[in-house]
Amino acid sequence: MSIRPILIAPDPRLKAVSEPVARVDDEIKKLVDDMLESMYAAEGIGLAAIQVGVPRRVLVMDLAQKEGRREPQAFINPRILWASDETTLVQEGCLSVPDIWEDVERPSRIRAEFLDRDGTLQAIDAEELLATCLQHEMDHLNGILFIDHLSKLKRSIALRKVQKAKRLEKAS
Repeated sequence: MSIRPILIAPDPRLKAVSEPVARVDDEIKKLVDDMLESMYAAEGIGLAAIQVGVPRRVLVMDLAQKEGRREPQAFINPRILWASDETTLVQEGCLSVPDIWEDVERPSRIRAEFLDRDGTLQAIDAEELLATCLQHEMDHLNGILFIDHLSKLKRSIALRKVQKAKRLEKAS
């Protein structure tokens, strides 16, 4: 496993729509393992392949990381089958938009279908943090960042903050 660099907004590659995975082979399993390692190193709970520069419909998550445990999950070619009309407002952040946290409204519950790391078709009913995180990471697969759900003004402010932090980091 190796840690891959995470793309930072406004990198144009983050706006790419990811391609489906034809089959889960050793290359995809290595990508999943690298993504998990990269996510853990960055202390995140979710990561989409496009965030490490690979435009494939693959994402990883580990919500237990917040409690100091590891329960990694891989979602390959995920798709939402159903979403509730009820919505929830949750403060979201993103490894590709560091140090920015904003409220985003999303469906409270979803049902999703995906292939797991072994290529087995799975379905999941998700609510709360799992539903939010899945929707957030699946947005990445379609070239959408969480800040794209914000007003134009808030999005502009967030991107300026990220760019300023990048400049300060390079200067130090």
